[in-house]
Amino acid sequence: MASSLREFISQLEAAGELHRVRAQVSPILEVTEIADRVSKSPCPNESPHARAFDPEHCSLGGRALLFENVEGSDMPLLINAFGSYRRAEMALGSDFEAVAERIAFLTKPEPPASWADAFQKARRVLPLLRIPPKRMGSGPCQEIVKLTERGEVDLTRLPIIKCWPKDGDPAAVGYGMTAEEAGTAAGGGRYITIAGIHTIDAADEGAAKPASHNIGMYRCQLVDETHLVMHWHMHHDGAAHWRSWKRAGKKMPVAICLGGNSVLPYAATAPLPPGMSELLLAGFISGRGIRMTRAKTVPLWIPAESEIVIEGWVDTECGFIGYDPRTGEALGKGAAFEGPFGDHTGFYSLPDRYPLVDVTAVTQRRDAVYPTTIVGLPPQEDYYLGKATERIFKPLLKTILHDLVDYHLPLFGCFHNCAFVKVRKEYPLQARRVMHSIWGAGQMAWTKVIVVVDEDVDVHDETAVLRAIFEHCDFRRDFELVNGPLDILDHAAPRLGAGHKLGIDATRKIAGEEVAGIAVGEPPSTGALTELDGANVPVFGRDRCVFVGVAKQAAGDGARAIERAWDAGAEFVIAVDDSVDLADRDAVLFHWCANFDPGRDMHRRDHRVGFDATRKLPGDEHNGQPVRDYPPILAMSEEIRDRVVRRWSEYGL
Repeated sequence: MASSLREFISQLEAAGELHRVRAQVSPILEVTEIADRVSKSPCPNESPHARAFDPEHCSLGGRALLFENVEGSDMPLLINAFGSYRRAEMALGSDFEAVAERIAFLTKPEPPASWADAFQKARRVLPLLRIPPKRMGSGPCQEIVKLTERGEVDLTRLPIIKCWPKDGDPAAVGYGMTAEEAGTAAGGGRYITIAGIHTIDAADEGAAKPASHNIGMYRCQLVDETHLVMHWHMHHDGAAHWRSWKRAGKKMPVAICLGGNSVLPYAATAPLPPGMSELLLAGFISGRGIRMTRAKTVPLWIPAESEIVIEGWVDTECGFIGYDPRTGEALGKGAAFEGPFGDHTGFYSLPDRYPLVDVTAVTQRRDAVYPTTIVGLPPQEDYYLGKATERIFKPLLKTILHDLVDYHLPLFGCFHNCAFVKVRKEYPLQARRVMHSIWGAGQMAWTKVIVVVDEDVDVHDETAVLRAIFEHCDFRRDFELVNGPLDILDHAAPRLGAGHKLGIDATRKIAGEEVAGIAVGEPPSTGALTELDGANVPVFGRDRCVFVGVAKQAAGDGARAIERAWDAGAEFVIAVDDSVDLADRDAVLFHWCANFDPGRDMHRRDHRVGFDATRKLPGDEHNGQPVRDYPPILAMSEEIRDRVVRRWSEYGL
């Protein structure tokens, strides 16, 4: 495992996983378009392990890209470094299942059966003594120190990228506030995207070894030479730490660390319970403690092998999220109107109020390399890191879900929108218990749609799971609709971070599962479907399912299209905007997961069900549930697309 980013770059290059781009490129959109195209191309080395859990996408990812000449900057830029299963495995030092096996050993302590067994168990436990962080007096990350008080800091010289055309422009997504009024115009919509954000709770102020030390991965919007905006979701540890400093009436110290040990970006994204240390997880995976040193201007420890560290203080006078300038409310002190930002959902996350960061220092290695990433329509780098979590954390999930056999987070669900779960069914309504257990399990709690299948279904074969729905479900009986918290990025939720979730019991039904008085037996049959314009009947749906495209002009058009499909004999209808390719299963299911709220957009007629997954308009309110602003889907400008196509040979690609 690489102890530094430059060592990781050398490993990638030696393995044929890196491409150097020597032509000058712009950090404004051009890097994104190149990386997006490469990320969806075949990878040079397919992981021999990934086919078992992601057969449809295991061969994608292209190469990591090292841009050596970035316009307006003095250092190279690395992107797509973790953007394939093989590269993610290299970053972790082994395949995902091997890491999961080590975690499983710790979750199931058993007394040794013999002296030989005791010796073997000791060999597996003793390395834990080496995993705490190692504190040092200095480190390579401080070979160059630039201080704001000396006028040396200029964040605009870092190759910080603008990912998508509407990034940082609130007016572009319908808000009555310009970037100038938002306080972010000088940053040009540029974002730091793959940094480890180091924070502590205010209760640990002055502690030599703060127990609350957290590493999160949150985006930071560039404001000007010495200021950023810090964006974090309210349920993340970094936001909880910020609230603790706000209650104390003090500014919050922060260190934004780029690069370092190759395992750190994964550790920063791992869904650890509050209070559990990402540094310990990184040390556990790597087999040795992460080397740490003191920051120069804030009371925090930072990874000594980092490439670049941005130190500063987060303003705590800022108000909370849920701000809308159209109401006339003042933005308030210590805040900026952050966003929009092209997010991993494939849509722009809409702007909101977040706190400013006053940068006090930038330290770096000599000849530093700036790492970055883009998020957007999957697969991107975050997809492979997310799938690593799926595999690595399965043993921990099984400690609370003993009947869980396996699970799969399909690409079209963008992780928080859909999960396929396999169980060994032994009693009535077991699938419902599993659903509710998942909805109470850490970050799995945000999952909008859960499909539960029997253990003889390959949960990683997405077509097999979808087929099980239409083989075993009566849509009057086998849906579980609940209220609950949702991901902040779920724009379809009727309220910010709150709405509805849907569980689909696609297991074979047994006695005792007569929910809503519907007898256990074969699902109802409606006979043959009649011809339906603008529709597609997927093979897996057994003539029960129809995808419908809607040329939406007015509120209610989606619901009316569902009615027409029911009249044609369909039982399960997904209505999407007519811009979606109905022959592309993943595209339809992506828009289904993204654009519907189960409590508002699910329509019923006797044993039939329909989902309005079109973009909602005022007037699309249903079942007493409101409609919020729907953001634009991500799309690159034609100008940048054309430029990249013209220059493709210059990039050596």
